[in-house]
Amino acid sequence: MKKNLLAATAIALALSAGSALAADLPSHKGPPPAYIPPPPLMTWTGFYVGVNAGYTFSNSNAISLNTFDATGGVNGIGPGAQAIGEIPFGTSLNNDGFIGGGQIGYNWQFNNSFVVGIETDIQGAATGSKSSSYLLQAAGHVPALTTFTRGGPDYLGTVRGRLGFLVTPTLLVYGTGGLAYGQTSVSFSMFGPQWGPPLAIGASYSDTRVGWTAGGGVEWMFAPNWSAKAEYLYYDLGRASTPTAFYAFGPGAAYATTRFDGHVVRAGLNYHFNWGSVPVVAKY
Repeated sequence: MKKNLLAATAIALALSAGSALAADLPSHKGPPPAYIPPPPLMTWTGFYVGVNAGYTFSNSNAISLNTFDATGGVNGIGPGAQAIGEIPFGTSLNNDGFIGGGQIGYNWQFNNSFVVGIETDIQGAATGSKSSSYLLQAAGHVPALTTFTRGGPDYLGTVRGRLGFLVTPTLLVYGTGGLAYGQTSVSFSMFGPQWGPPLAIGASYSDTRVGWTAGGGVEWMFAPNWSAKAEYLYYDLGRASTPTAFYAFGPGAAYATTRFDGHVVRAGLNYHFNWGSVPVVAKY
């Protein structure tokens, strides 16, 4: 009897202890906690658009003139044109100035540290003008000649490939090169001299030209979706010639020749649409 009583008492104590322990445990009656995804990885892969502004200066700004007389002589060789060839004709442009526009492109990041892409841009360029007077040795005289010139690319566009290396995940160093195109124009006039044989020359040229460009730069991803870049480009749109109106000792003709090439130094700001689209994948 006593054994049965002791066993019942032990069972009762165990049950009461279990109930007390269960009462002390926290209970969760609400929904499970929401899943919080891991933060995304930064990636250079994707499309971007941006703006740029900078300075352009010409590499070759000389305008050379090859003179003809009315009967077909070249550089003073021909009837009635002997004095023409004695005059060293030439003038120059002032193509330096502001340049600015926009760009759009696509990047693909591979092997973690390399970025390849394509970019196209277009920007308007300032057209320089210049007037000058200088001495001109002609037929034993030293007369003064006054020139007025204006010209250069009115706008400049490029379609370029880019290949770069990530020095850090946010700093890209790249080289670039490809097609360049632009609307080029030049106009000039020469008057004089004040004494000696009369002289007057005028020319005007405008055309869309295609050439090439190459350069490099650095780009820094300074905030989510945003990057800033500094870039240098050399462009060459080739050499152009145009006939001119010419008068010296009588009517004649000439060809004016100049080359459209130069340098662009600019800064830009890009917005990247795909920044952070690659999620972190946990490894197990």
